[in-house]
Amino acid sequence: MKFQFDGSQEYQISAVKSVVDIFEGQPLARGDFEISLEQSSQSLELNDYGIGNKLLLDEDQILKNVQKVQSRNGLSVSNNLITSKSENGNDEFCRLNFTVEMETGTGKTYTFLRTIYSLNLVYGFKKFVIVVPGVAIKEGALKNLQITHDHFQTIFGNPPINFSLYESKNLVNLRNFSSSNVLQVLVINIDSFTKDNNIINSVRETGIKPIDFVRATSPIVIIDEPQNMETDIRKSAIFNLNPLCTLRYSATHKDFYNQLYTLNPVQAYDLGLVKQIEVDGITAHPDFNNSFIKLVGFEQKKQSLTAKIFIHVQNLFEIKEKKINVKPGDDIYELSGGRDIYKDGYIVNSIQVVEGKAILELSNGVILLQDSEIGRKSDDVIKYQMERTIFHHFEKEVKYWKKPEGYNSIKVLTLFFIDKVSNYRYYDDDGNAVKGKFALWFEELFAKYALKYKARFPDLFNSAPPETYFASGDVHESDIPILHPDYWSPARIHNGYFSTDKKGNYKDTKGTTKDDEDTYSLIMRDKERLLSLNEPLRFIFTHSALREGWDNPNVFQICTLNESKSDIKKRQEIGRGLRLAVDASGVQVRSKRINILTVIANEKYEDFTSALQNEIQNDTSVDFTGRIKNAVEKGQVKLNKELNAENFPLLFDIWERISSRTRYNVSYDSKLLIKKCVQDFSNFNIVPLTKRPILQSKSASLNYTSEGIINKLEGSSVKNSEQVTYQIPDVYTYIQSRVDITRATIFEIFEKSNRYGELEINPQMFLDNMVSVIQRNLNTLLVEGVKYEVINGKYYEMTLFNFEEIETYLSDLYKVENLNKTVFNYIAIDSSIENQFAIDCEADESIKFYFKLPRGFKIPTPIGNYVPDWALVMENDKKIYFVCETKGTLDRAFLRETERMKIECGEKHFASFGSDNMMYRLATSTEDL
Repeated sequence: MKFQFDGSQEYQISAVKSVVDIFEGQPLARGDFEISLEQSSQSLELNDYGIGNKLLLDEDQILKNVQKVQSRNGLSVSNNLITSKSENGNDEFCRLNFTVEMETGTGKTYTFLRTIYSLNLVYGFKKFVIVVPGVAIKEGALKNLQITHDHFQTIFGNPPINFSLYESKNLVNLRNFSSSNVLQVLVINIDSFTKDNNIINSVRETGIKPIDFVRATSPIVIIDEPQNMETDIRKSAIFNLNPLCTLRYSATHKDFYNQLYTLNPVQAYDLGLVKQIEVDGITAHPDFNNSFIKLVGFEQKKQSLTAKIFIHVQNLFEIKEKKINVKPGDDIYELSGGRDIYKDGYIVNSIQVVEGKAILELSNGVILLQDSEIGRKSDDVIKYQMERTIFHHFEKEVKYWKKPEGYNSIKVLTLFFIDKVSNYRYYDDDGNAVKGKFALWFEELFAKYALKYKARFPDLFNSAPPETYFASGDVHESDIPILHPDYWSPARIHNGYFSTDKKGNYKDTKGTTKDDEDTYSLIMRDKERLLSLNEPLRFIFTHSALREGWDNPNVFQICTLNESKSDIKKRQEIGRGLRLAVDASGVQVRSKRINILTVIANEKYEDFTSALQNEIQNDTSVDFTGRIKNAVEKGQVKLNKELNAENFPLLFDIWERISSRTRYNVSYDSKLLIKKCVQDFSNFNIVPLTKRPILQSKSASLNYTSEGIINKLEGSSVKNSEQVTYQIPDVYTYIQSRVDITRATIFEIFEKSNRYGELEINPQMFLDNMVSVIQRNLNTLLVEGVKYEVINGKYYEMTLFNFEEIETYLSDLYKVENLNKTVFNYIAIDSSIENQFAIDCEADESIKFYFKLPRGFKIPTPIGNYVPDWALVMENDKKIYFVCETKGTLDRAFLRETERMKIECGEKHFASFGSDNMMYRLATSTEDL
């Protein structure tokens, strides 16, 4: 029997990515034979013992990466990296430790093995040690390496790998571990290297200790069940392996060192104490057809100089913008994952640093200065962001200037974050202040919108600030004095808050200097003035270094005109506008209709909106009762009785009928696939016409519910960009790397669709649409053509139930009342539907026995393994055996495509048994049976 693994489990992929991303900025993997001592930008190094991992990131960068991962996963963000120390705190062991919390039975071992392959694929790390607390787990880890080998080889492109158990009688394995240039995984029991007299720690005839071979490789150490390794002796032993870092996996951690991932992050949030959030995402439609490169900095070492750039990289699943380091001779085509647009002329010729700024020259003659870019019209995006921000400001200004909902007038403030002061203000040779492009754009756009709104709301621009007559109570509009004529002038309506040099000129800073502290103090002193309606200043430009230390309750718009550099910094910036607003008399405004913070986000910002709730939770004293799971309120799922036929006769009865294993084969007609794909391409509702890249603004409210975040689209506007031409990639290679069909089939679909002219408009978008259409129709035909046959003598073992004895949160469990009707004392439930189904099973007298199918009961399908939900024995006048899938509807049109397909496969699987009294059903409740 050969295990089949489902590589599409989103939570496992997310857990893997959480670890991979902490090394963002580490050089990407190169060829196996490109190792030399001079290659300081690589993730491997040569030493006297062989080849070892090499970490080039400093701890500050790793901390930033960890913060980004934690923020993305809804975890508390670490202020610093937590090191492993002795119990008395005097001795320090490992400095880099990272925690992944995964509930028992969710594929923890699979996840950390997949993490090994991923770290090798992305960065080229090759030396890994799995430390386990006991012999049984050691053997289990090796077994998992063996049975997942073919699965991971398929996913990761057949990387050469060697895995082994440490055995004191076979020390040559340690030498091979050190010297080999292929992916190496060593599984070792903690007790085999904790003592000085252990063989691995003893000096041999060669004059060295066997453990030195491991130490020389700086292995990435994966600790399985680390709660069993928290004594000083065991911590010291792990530290003696000289780990590059430790990755810690368990469901019951004792200590959470820099936690990266958990299966149960808090998603719900009560917005009553902070502003509602809406997002206006200004995004250039993914335009991956240009050779985008942005030079953002450099790294100078004793013997090397590297440039830090952003490019568009092809990974396993999609194209993404990625920051990488390059040195002279590097081919950006290779670093991009082989994207054709970088194929000719994108070799790094030279890197120079002049007056603290990097200059990069490419082989095609292109020269980039630091903070410049090619292949993307960022100015158009930024100016459009600014325009949308001014629009949102005026919309709120006209609503809030006259006593809204019983409150006094409310001043509206807008905050712009920028990363270069010179974009807002710079100084000529004589020291005179000159408006930067952001200031010029703002005044141009503000004047346009002020003219538009003045025609619609003349009183707004002619009246005195309402707070001048608050003391005398309500005043008739005819008694309001005329405003100063310059009150709404573009020059008075905006200003900047930046650190200054000795001459008083604005300057760029990092947010951590004494100058920055002075800037924060200045803004704090001006908070009341900024809230005054007598003060015309409404639009504030400030440096992106202003992450914390200042906020203002009346910031209703936040616009980031800088490139994203750090997740946590962005969230801190947004946090500056979350407080509830106050009116002109200082009364806090409680209305949700008024308290709306609009985030005018660039593409990167929009990616992070789903995680903003985490910073909101940290910045406010919100009552989270019932929203966060308590770690101590867990239940242990246990068997009610010993698992035998005497104790569970009905279990053994139904198991005999449903436990046969099957295999499937599929057949489909290529001509039918071509026909269906061409039909889809002929329907522009299914495959819209490929359009040229546009700048698009979509406004949406973020509503927080008990189910998480819900986006509600409010409106949109578009702005066309200039027409451009693109280099067309290798169509066949691109499609075949994503869908398993022949070139002839691709040609037929391509030709008969009669839409190949769209390749010239936006080849990336057109080909991605084509891949999507082909994959969808191929999956449908595979499922329609699947046939199952029973494998004689092969069954799902009842030992699968032993692995269902887990500890998990009580909120995820249903407590069984009638222990004679099922297997366990608790039932793990995934939804309210499953909870109600369990209640009905206990209450329905016709249901004699029921249980959730073990997670190891996996039916193979062409689109991944499928585990049905329930098995039941029902009896009235005769006995019927059911396997049941519970959903919220019986109408399959409302199910996700993969759900429908797996249900169809489940029907065919159980139909192959040919039993009249064993049925497979889709149900919303027991009544449907």
